[in-house]
Amino acid sequence: MTMQLHHARSLLFLPASNARAIEKARGLPCDMVILDLEDAVPDDKKVEAREAAVAAVAEGFGSRLAAVRINVAGTPWYGDEMVALKKSAVDYIVLPKVETAEQVKAVFSVCQKPVIAMIESPAGLLAAPAIAKAEGAGGLFMGTNDLRRELRIPAGADRTGLSLALQSVVVAARAGGVAVFDGVYNRLDDAEGLERECREGHMLGFDGKTLIHPNQILVANRAFGPDADAVAEARRLVEAATGGAERFEGRMIEAMHVAQAQDLIARAEAVGVQ
Repeated sequence: MTMQLHHARSLLFLPASNARAIEKARGLPCDMVILDLEDAVPDDKKVEAREAAVAAVAEGFGSRLAAVRINVAGTPWYGDEMVALKKSAVDYIVLPKVETAEQVKAVFSVCQKPVIAMIESPAGLLAAPAIAKAEGAGGLFMGTNDLRRELRIPAGADRTGLSLALQSVVVAARAGGVAVFDGVYNRLDDAEGLERECREGHMLGFDGKTLIHPNQILVANRAFGPDADAVAEARRLVEAATGGAERFEGRMIEAMHVAQAQDLIARAEAVGVQ
């Protein structure tokens, strides 16, 4: 059974032109595979990559969600990609460089697949509340690399300058009722930095993290996945609750806490945490 998007912890980008990486992804512990037709694929490989993506999602990725990132409107490949993906078995379309709700609606109207909008610019950031509520919107991705550049945040800087942007996109997603995921971490050999950024993203309210290498998957799964002890406590809380405000293991709980516990249990079951 395919999981729901908001339960996904690890969302791995792969070039749709890389057959070996696609095949390997079928055995990886990520929750979503995103086949990229945009930045990861050179222009002379775009058509080949599109055909490979359609074939790959037809074969499936087991219980993993499957998405394809298309090229933007105005490129030579945009229309053909939408037509091909409408007929495909893909779960989600990832749309880069979204700055208006109309961009999401346009893709959805053709593909009839839920769209994950990438917020990668100041204009996109300001329009995020409308984008999250657009017809066909299924989620938001933070495009932190492009956003850094457009905000003129120095390369290598920490994420202090992105704090407002990160929290604003989470708020927009929650107000719109869609899932939301943190941006990629570029330093492939910095496991400590990745773990720190994953923990930060989790504390900000992101559902999971987009990734660019298989070695990042387990770190993201740990950071965004339910802790077994927390799940056990949630089960005890749900079992103990009788309605209204009451005492539970030294703290006061009410209906809101029961709902939070039930959400945690559902997430745990979706990702296989007992």
